[in-house]
Amino acid sequence: MSTTLNIVLKKASKIYHEGDIVAGVVVVESIGEVRHEGLALAAEGAVSLHLSTKNAGIFDAFSNSIKPMTLINTVMELAPAGKIPPGVTEIPFEMPLRARQPLPGAPAGCGLLETYHGVFVNITYTLRCNMKRSFLNKPLNTSCQFFVQYHPQEAAPRKPVRCEITPASVRRGPAPGPRPAMPHFQLYAELDSTVCPLDRPLTGKIRVEECAAAIKSIELQLVRVETCACAEGHARDATEIQNIQVGEGEVRRGRDLPLYMVLPRLFTCPTTATPAFKIEFELNIAVIFEDDYVVTENFPILLVRSR
Repeated sequence: MSTTLNIVLKKASKIYHEGDIVAGVVVVESIGEVRHEGLALAAEGAVSLHLSTKNAGIFDAFSNSIKPMTLINTVMELAPAGKIPPGVTEIPFEMPLRARQPLPGAPAGCGLLETYHGVFVNITYTLRCNMKRSFLNKPLNTSCQFFVQYHPQEAAPRKPVRCEITPASVRRGPAPGPRPAMPHFQLYAELDSTVCPLDRPLTGKIRVEECAAAIKSIELQLVRVETCACAEGHARDATEIQNIQVGEGEVRRGRDLPLYMVLPRLFTCPTTATPAFKIEFELNIAVIFEDDYVVTENFPILLVRSR
């Protein structure tokens, strides 16, 4: 006899703020009558940290040395032991979304962090429903992920930045080993603001003033920088989120190329710093020449949830 459980939220977007009521129904569908020992619903929120093998070694990276940080853990009973009639039964629920305790790094008055799916840091929120049954029948379980966002804050002041990219600026830092000879080039890059609201695109422009070598591609890269505290100190890793090609081939000299990037929803969040971990973001403008020589200009950016 087949019995299924599903969680359906009233909000189609599944986006909530701290203090909201998470409301919906648990749908029980069965051909015949279902006997159970109780139906319970739990709301769980946690921060999961992982160490990369590059910083911690294979053994430490795969050990459970970093325990998940619990943000919310609320359990409520939906139905006591009894019977559920055949067909489709909807059991409504309402659960307040409140943190167990304020977490360092969250905005003032907030104890929950925004949902974030990264490589070494993950912040997730899940509803789990459990139907206990008799000894001879396995319990039924189902889950549903929902998303938490901060309340929008006041608009942050814009901080435009402009830079010139030349062989001299690329050679500012010492490089290990011999470097190939760079062609002569002069580029100007500009970002409208390094303080970026999450619901608005990153914008700017780049101009190739002159270049002695053929250009293969100009790309805009969004990078996450995740830092996790560990026994040896801090493990810091930068990984690419997305890459957009701005220009291909021999771009016209002296013309502005627009930079435009929409921030992905789950793979970005407000810039966060806590004693246990940090989530930061950077923007790279990369110019790739025909011989695959790459020139990159890096811009640290601050992501915020603002109006």
